[in-house]
Amino acid sequence: MAHRTQVVVLPTKQDVARRAAEMFVRAAHDAVEEKGVFTVALSGGSTPVGMYEELTSGNNADRVEWERVIFFWSDERCVPPDDPESNYGAAERALLSKLTIPEANVHRMRGEIAPDEAAEEYEDAVRQWVPEEPPRFDLIYLGMGVDGHTASLFPHTDAVGVTDRLVVANHVPKLNADRISFTSTLINAAAQVVVLVTGSEKAPALKQVLEGERAPEEYPAQLIHPTNGTALWLVDSDAARDLTSER
Repeated sequence: MAHRTQVVVLPTKQDVARRAAEMFVRAAHDAVEEKGVFTVALSGGSTPVGMYEELTSGNNADRVEWERVIFFWSDERCVPPDDPESNYGAAERALLSKLTIPEANVHRMRGEIAPDEAAEEYEDAVRQWVPEEPPRFDLIYLGMGVDGHTASLFPHTDAVGVTDRLVVANHVPKLNADRISFTSTLINAAAQVVVLVTGSEKAPALKQVLEGERAPEEYPAQLIHPTNGTALWLVDSDAARDLTSER
């Protein structure tokens, strides 16, 4: 299967969250049916929280064999898990705490330890739990910032150009903060990557990422090109307002 990219524009942020949840349920079913487990990496941001709420509402929770889902995160802030800024913490509050999931299935980035140590530890965990070389997640969720960053690959930071690692620590000068992030190598090895983008403030960057000249140092989200999988951009109408191509 060659790389394919699709952009789907939906009316509202809630529609994006709902479609993202549907993708999770479908991918989990297919992976469990095929090989007994489903490996997924979650992302930070507000839109995934909407997806988590969709997954625990209605009949969605009953449609997933949660004991067969192996959870990872595509990036993390260097904070403890109970910090309001923690990507893991957001997922724990909105999703994991409402389901019965074996503790061994949940692999968080340890943002409370030294960033380089946390990145090495996490790369080891990915290699242990996710098969193939490079490890091939069944599904990776990502977001995109107003500056075109994805995961914690921020413009003009060291991690953007790293291809010989799976997980790295990344210092982000403009935030005066350290992050831990999947590299483009690990992201692009996935069977499926789903990028959630909502809000009018993201519109200029989204246009540059999808329709502008290739400049991944400036717009790291342009690095999303699975080598043997699919990339699906789920965007709301506000974020898509500047796009010129027919969707």
